[in-house]
Amino acid sequence: MTLVFQLSIFSLVALSFLLVIGVPVVFAAPDGWTEYKRPIFSGLGLWILLVFAVGILNSFVV
Repeated sequence: MTLVFQLSIFSLVALSFLLVIGVPVVFAAPDGWTEYKRPIFSGLGLWILLVFAVGILNSFVV
């Protein structure tokens, strides 16, 4: 269970880093929002799912 928790934490940190870098780049591009709206929302949905998964897994590990 600890390995699953650690992998989910790593995934959350990696996805957060990608979103912190990627979202401003998308907004800075001239047609970025219209082209990359779907991947941004998919990343946001996955990020929210990972936050809840880490919270649930934390109750099993501690």
